[in-house]
Amino acid sequence: MSLEDTRIKIDAIDQQLIRLLNERAELVHVIGEIKKKDGLDIYVPGREEKLLRKLCELNSAQQGLLTEKAIRAIFREIMSAALALENSMKISFLGPAGSWTHQVAINKFGNSVSYVAEASTEGVFSRVACQGVDYGVLPIEHSTEGAVHHTLDHLVDSELQIYAEILWKVETVVMAKGDVASVKVIYGHPQMLAQCRPWLGQCYPHATLIESASSSLAATHAESEPGTAALGTPLSAELHGLRVLSTSPREHATRARFIILGRRSGAPTGHDNTMLMVHARDRVGALLEVLQVFASRNVNVRQIENRPVPGDLTGEQARFFLEISGHHEETSLQETIHDLTAQGAKVKVLGSYPAPGWVEER
Repeated sequence: MSLEDTRIKIDAIDQQLIRLLNERAELVHVIGEIKKKDGLDIYVPGREEKLLRKLCELNSAQQGLLTEKAIRAIFREIMSAALALENSMKISFLGPAGSWTHQVAINKFGNSVSYVAEASTEGVFSRVACQGVDYGVLPIEHSTEGAVHHTLDHLVDSELQIYAEILWKVETVVMAKGDVASVKVIYGHPQMLAQCRPWLGQCYPHATLIESASSSLAATHAESEPGTAALGTPLSAELHGLRVLSTSPREHATRARFIILGRRSGAPTGHDNTMLMVHARDRVGALLEVLQVFASRNVNVRQIENRPVPGDLTGEQARFFLEISGHHEETSLQETIHDLTAQGAKVKVLGSYPAPGWVEER
């Protein structure tokens, strides 16, 4: 076919896509009305992941040219548009605009819903608690820095729960107004500079690395100062009108975990995780006793964190955060919690959520 013939065929396909997308939107609206009537959540992460996996399997079966990443990105935006039609969904995130958490939130919920930046973890919790937004997005762990304890501590003191979890592949970009040759200074958050220093030394050997209080402030320097670049997210580059000059090599990429904060846990999917807080006396064998209870019920403990107990000046108390395989409504986990309580421990369910099966990335 000629170029013109090919374009005519594409135009015809686009007309079909628009018609089908609107038909889909009408059906989603019907589902939304049913959910509102029955008091069900509009956004269901377990259903979303199941649908995305099915679509990727269909694409693979048809030997489609599109990658799994592309299929997920396309349909996430389609679903985002549908969510926006239903109730103008609002998502709060740990800001400022262009932060990693902002980038993660957009990748998860798409560009059609509304976003609200909060300067602190407390702000995100407060915004969700007062129903000013539907959900909040917060970091909970970084592969090199460990758990984000501030988020865990707030979960203990709040009635809010983890509704879903996001695994994120962190790839940092260098952004600037000019080209690579013009870069004399690179601003970045101290943690980001430390992670990227090896490849920055190779790609920008003559650039001076300067610490910045935040990635957003670093981007502001790059936006206003000639010869200056910044480390940050692709989203930050877009927001500040900067060019992405280079991206961190895959071998330097790290992983981070984020939570979607909601007013209740996610519904059981058959493949879930649960976060528990276990408060016990700090004595020899305390953690072992806790773990033995889980082992006796054949419940898998995936991860353990411990934190000091606020107000415990004597150091006689211990607080453990345990991520468990399974949903807190399952009998085995309910029996485990009962056994722990019978031993004198205090247990709080911080949320049950679908176990992530896909690592998100830009």
